[in-house]
Amino acid sequence: MDFQRIQDAVAATGLMCRGGFHPHPDDGVPGEPGTLVIVGNAGPDMWQAFSAGRWEETAPMNGWTSRVLGRVAADVGASVLFPFDGPPYLPFQRWAQRADAVFPSPLGPFVHPDFGLWHAYRGALAFTEELTLPSRDERPSPCDSCDDRPCLTTCPVQAFEIGRYDVPACARHIASPAGADCMDHGCRARRACPIGQDYAYATAQARFHMDHFLDAHGPG
Repeated sequence: MDFQRIQDAVAATGLMCRGGFHPHPDDGVPGEPGTLVIVGNAGPDMWQAFSAGRWEETAPMNGWTSRVLGRVAADVGASVLFPFDGPPYLPFQRWAQRADAVFPSPLGPFVHPDFGLWHAYRGALAFTEELTLPSRDERPSPCDSCDDRPCLTTCPVQAFEIGRYDVPACARHIASPAGADCMDHGCRARRACPIGQDYAYATAQARFHMDHFLDAHGPG
């Protein structure tokens, strides 16, 4: 299987290949395949495709992802793994660091040199054979050269410190009228990061994810 064909098949869904690697036994990849290709999103393409193809179901993003990556897997001769299947959950963050130039940010989520904090991982394609892969992106974390770290000083309720995220304070804020800016445009601390501004979520996508966060955590 040619990697370009995999990239094209994934891109046609609005998602993107986010690198790959040849798993070792201690990577925790089920079945010990020869190659694992990570699939994710950045920018507007995924949201546009999801908006056009979503179903009314309990977890529409997970359902849409399962359907489109299931079809891709069948087309390219792979099995497909998802970060939302569990518990137990697969170690997608560890896999992402093996495949891509991503690093823990001061806020917690991974930061990417191009996408900033505006990206995610949606699944992985597992191939029996050991495929030829592009070289891994070896750029350093953009946080290493960011002295001001505005992400840590912008939150209206000071929910973030390095190594700490006050989820209840965040949930209470966005559930209140004062949190309308975060609800409608996405987390203000996340938006303060200077990296990846061109990939920031538009209002509809930001609201979808913030609604999901609030449903999960509530304004306790």
